[in-house]
Amino acid sequence: MGRGRQKAKATKQAREIKYYTPNTDLSALERELAQARGEIPSPSSDDAEEDPSEDWDDDYGR
Repeated sequence: MGRGRQKAKATKQAREIKYYTPNTDLSALERELAQARGEIPSPSSDDAEEDPSEDWDDDYGR
């Protein structure tokens, strides 16, 4: 006797491991991947970018 309780505990632990989803810090992941590629991301890269259509307009006389 006692095997049922042990099996139930093992099943509960297996489910906890299977469905465990940790909080993911995507910005930290992006920085880590950029470092691995040798890029240096700027903290405000979205704000600092220029509109690419402005350069295109200058190049093609619009």
